Amino acid sequence: MALPKMKRFSIIGLVTGVIFFAMSLTPSLLPRPYFLQGIISGIALTTGYGVGVGSLWLWRYLELPEFKYTATKWVAILSVGGALSLAGFFLWRMTEWQDSIRILMEMEPLETSHRWRVAWIAIGVALALLIIVRIVSRVSAGTSRRLARVIPRRIAVVCGVALVGFALITLINGVAAKWALRTADAGFARLDRVIDDGVEKPTDPLASGSAGSFIQWENIGRRGKNFIVDGPTQAEISEFLGRDAQSPLRVYVGLNSADTPENRAVLALRELQRIEAFKRKVLVVATPTGTGWLDPSGVDTVEYLHGGDTAIVSSQYSYLPSWMTILVDPDRSRREAYALFQEIYAHWTTLPKASRPRLYLHGLSLGALGSEASTDLVSMLGDPIDGAVWSGAPFPSTIWKSLTKTRNPDSPEWLPRVRDSSFVRFSAQENVLDTPGVEWGPLRIVYLQYASDPMVFFSPDLLFSKPDWLKGDRGPDVSLYVRWFPIVTALQVGADLPVATNVPLGYGHNYAPSTYIDGWIAVTAPEGWATQEITKLKEHFSVE
Repeated sequence: MALPKMKRFSIIGLVTGVIFFAMSLTPSLLPRPYFLQGIISGIALTTGYGVGVGSLWLWRYLELPEFKYTATKWVAILSVGGALSLAGFFLWRMTEWQDSIRILMEMEPLETSHRWRVAWIAIGVALALLIIVRIVSRVSAGTSRRLARVIPRRIAVVCGVALVGFALITLINGVAAKWALRTADAGFARLDRVIDDGVEKPTDPLASGSAGSFIQWENIGRRGKNFIVDGPTQAEISEFLGRDAQSPLRVYVGLNSADTPENRAVLALRELQRIEAFKRKVLVVATPTGTGWLDPSGVDTVEYLHGGDTAIVSSQYSYLPSWMTILVDPDRSRREAYALFQEIYAHWTTLPKASRPRLYLHGLSLGALGSEASTDLVSMLGDPIDGAVWSGAPFPSTIWKSLTKTRNPDSPEWLPRVRDSSFVRFSAQENVLDTPGVEWGPLRIVYLQYASDPMVFFSPDLLFSKPDWLKGDRGPDVSLYVRWFPIVTALQVGADLPVATNVPLGYGHNYAPSTYIDGWIAVTAPEGWATQEITKLKEHFSVE
C-alpha cells in the first residue's frame, strides 16, 4: 500500500519540511535574534515541504515504481514523530549553538533563545507561504486543465506550470521588485538628504562643499558630508604624533553633484587640482559602500600613519545599503569606480614620477568590488599604481574570486596565500602580512577579510556544494558547530547579509581599525613607526 496522505498535507512534504526546519536552527556565520531565526526557519520549513512534495510529484510523473509499505498510518505517524523529535532536540540545542558564535565574538551569552517563539514564528511564516504556494498551484492546475483540451495531458501540465511560473516571475520582477526598489530608493534618497547634528558647511577653503569648492555642499549627500567634516584635524594628528602634521585633504563628489559617473569623475579631478592634492605624499582613490559611506576605521588610520600628508577622493554611486545594491545592480560601483580611477590615473601619469604622490586604491564591501574592477592591470603595466587595501570584498568580486580559486593548496579559503606573496596578501584579525623571507614587489595589494563575514563567503554555490571555508581548519571566528546542509546553509548565510555589521568590531562585516592599520602599514610602508607606536595608534582608535 502506498504511503498515505494526511487530509491537507503530504506526509513526505511534512517530514522533509520539519527536517529542513531542524537544520535551519544550527548556527551559521553570525548570531541571530529569535525573530530572524523564526523567519529563516519558516522559510526553511516551507522550502523543505516543497522539496518533499516536488520530489514525490516528479517520481509519480515519471511513472516510477511506487514504494509499498506493510504498515499504513503507523509509517506516517512514526515518520512525522521522528522528524518532530529531531526538531525538538535541535530547538533544545539552539541556545548552545548561538552562544558558540557569541562567545567567539566576545558577546554576552544568551539567557534564552526563545525556542517556542522561534517555533511559532516559523509556523506562521510557513503557513503564509504555503497559502501563497497553494493559490499558485491551483492557478497552474486550472491552466493545465484548459490546455489539456487541445494538447496531451502531460504536455499540458508542463506548459501550465511554465506559463504560470513565467507570469509570476514577470509580476515579481516587473512590478513588485521595481516597486520595492523605487520605494527603497526614494526612502534612502530622503535619508541621504538628512544632515546629522553637528555637521555644518565647512569654512575651510580646502574642504569640498566650501565657498571656494567646485562641489556644491547641498549635492554631496549625508554620508559624504560626514566624511568631509568628521575626519581627523591637523591639530589632532599633531597632538598624537608629538610633531607637526598636515591637514588631511578629502574630496567627495555626491550622486547629485553631476549626472553621470564620468562627469562626477571630471569634477573630482578639478577639485583635487584646486586644492593641490597631487602635491601630497599619498593619494587614495576610495570607493564607498552602497550608501556612500566610507569607513572611518579605513580612512582615518591612513591619515594618521602619514601625518596628514594625504589626499582621499571618493564618488557616490548609490543611496542603498551594499547588501541591497549588490542584489539589484552590483555594476553601479564598478561603473563609478572605473570612471573615477581612469580620470585620476590619466592625470597622475602625466606628472613627474619623482614628485607625484603615491597612488592607492581602497574600498570596503561593495566599494571593494568596484575598486578592484576600476583598474586595468594590463594597460597600466608601464606605470603601475602603488597598491590597494580592500576589505570585505563581496563574493562577486572578480579579482578576489580568481585569487581565492588559484590560492596555494596548503592555504584555507578564508585566508589564502597566493604564489610567493610578493604581489597580494590576505589578512584577518591576526596580522599575517609579514611573510618571512619574502619581499614585496613594486605593487602591493592587501585583502582584509574575516572568516565570519557573510558578504565575503556567501555564494549561490552553497545551495548544493560544501564550501571550502568549512573544510579543514576553519577561521577563528567560525563556530565548530557550523555544518553544511544543502539549500539550508545558503538560506542561513544569505539571511546573515543584512545583519552583517550587527556584531562587535573585528567580526563579521565590521572591520576594526587595528586590522586597517596592519593593512595600510603593509601597503604604504609609512616611515618612522616603531612597534610601540603602532600599538599606541591601535589603542587610540580602540577607545574612540
